[in-house]
Amino acid sequence: MGRWLKRSVRGARIRRVEGKERGKYCGHYPIGLLFDLLASSSALPWNITVHFKSFPEKDLLHCPSKDVIEAHFMSCVKEADALKHKSQVINEMQKKDHKQLWMGLQNDRFDQFWAINRKLMEYPAEENGFRYIPFRIYQTTTERPFIQKLFRPVAPDGQLHTLGDLLKEVCPSAVAPEDGEKKNQVMIHGIEPMLETPLQWLSEHLSYPDNFLHISIIPQPTD
Repeated sequence: MGRWLKRSVRGARIRRVEGKERGKYCGHYPIGLLFDLLASSSALPWNITVHFKSFPEKDLLHCPSKDVIEAHFMSCVKEADALKHKSQVINEMQKKDHKQLWMGLQNDRFDQFWAINRKLMEYPAEENGFRYIPFRIYQTTTERPFIQKLFRPVAPDGQLHTLGDLLKEVCPSAVAPEDGEKKNQVMIHGIEPMLETPLQWLSEHLSYPDNFLHISIIPQPTD
C-alpha cells in the first residue's frame, strides 16, 4: 500500500480509511490491530476505501506530517518503558538511539530496529519480568477506545500471570465460563493465543513496535 501511495497520491494527504465491515477506521492504530478488530474473519484481500478530504477531527488523530507520526510513536514507546522499567532504559538511550529505532521501523529494517528495541525487552533475571505489562484491550462492541490498567506479569506468590488472568481482572466479559458458550475471540497479530499463555512471554514476543500488547476482543464467528 505504501508503494502505491507514493506512485498515486503524489503529496496528497490521506484523511481516513473505510472498509465495508464497520465503517471508518482509526488511522493512527497499527494496521494489524485494525485487521484483528475489523476484518480478521473476512475474505482476503481486505477491501478498503482511502479518503483524501473531510477528515473526522473528533474521531481520529490528525497526523499531518512524518514528524508528528514519529513523535506519537516515540511517546508510546516512552509510555511503555515507564510501565516496564520506570523509564530507566529509554532515558539512558541517546537521541541517536531513538532516531535509529524510528528509522528502522520506518524503513522496514528489522536489524536496525531490533538493535535498540531489544534493550526495551530486557529485565533483571531476579525480577522475573517487567514492572507492569504495557497493554491495551480493544472491543468492537463498545464506544470506549480501549482498556488500559496497571497489571503486573508476576503474582505476589511468584507465579506468572497469564493472558486469562489479565482478561478476568480487566475485561471479564471476554472470558467464557467453564461450562459456558464461547462468545468472543481474543486476537493478537491475527492469532488467538491460548489463555494460559504467560503475559510476560506475550509482552516480549507479540508486542507491537510501540512496545504495547494490542489485544482485540471480537465476537466469535458464527460460520
